[in-house]
Amino acid sequence: MVAAFSVAAQTTALQRFLAQADGPTVAYRALRHLEASNPHFGAKGWMDAWTAFDEQHGLTFEVIAEGGNPYIRKHVLEAALEGEQKIWAAREPQRSSVTPENYIFRDGVPHAGEPLHEVVIKPRRKDTLLIDGAIFVEPDEGELRRIEGTLSKPPSFWTRRVEIVRQYDRIAGVRVPISIESIAHVLIAGRSTFKMTYEYESVNGQHVGNPQPHPSSSSPII
Repeated sequence: MVAAFSVAAQTTALQRFLAQADGPTVAYRALRHLEASNPHFGAKGWMDAWTAFDEQHGLTFEVIAEGGNPYIRKHVLEAALEGEQKIWAAREPQRSSVTPENYIFRDGVPHAGEPLHEVVIKPRRKDTLLIDGAIFVEPDEGELRRIEGTLSKPPSFWTRRVEIVRQYDRIAGVRVPISIESIAHVLIAGRSTFKMTYEYESVNGQHVGNPQPHPSSSSPII
């Protein structure tokens, strides 16, 4: 009886998630903190940047503080923001949406240790924006809280595997990302880590917070 109930609850959670069609593109202003490191070369860096998005201007960003390795800052952190800019400019965010157009869904089980249901997702194609892994949703509302897995297509020949964790929350009535973490396994360079967090000032014109620069802004990484 317990197993049968769990399957039924999981199916309902998946159906509720799929019923939550994404609404219009969210306009926002958020302070982001980015960090990256490569233990093999002993290099790490960080960056604080104000980011804003709307349909007219796309994604814009302003770096307000940074520290650590110049190469990490320029070619990893700033490059991540520039890459996101290009995706929005090309109007391609739908390529990464967690929808039946992009993924095959397979019911999983209640996730041990937290009140979420795990649903396996398999990309319908090889794409650097799609994840082979699982989503974690609230069973009662079908609310997406986390995505975990590996990129279905490595971003380059040099990067053999990228593990991703994306966290989400609902702010001002809309789903928004609150953090992204990744571990990339790169030829020669080895294991590299990346993390980006979001603190929102406004969402769809509604004031939702007063984010402040990360404490590391006053304590630069050497």
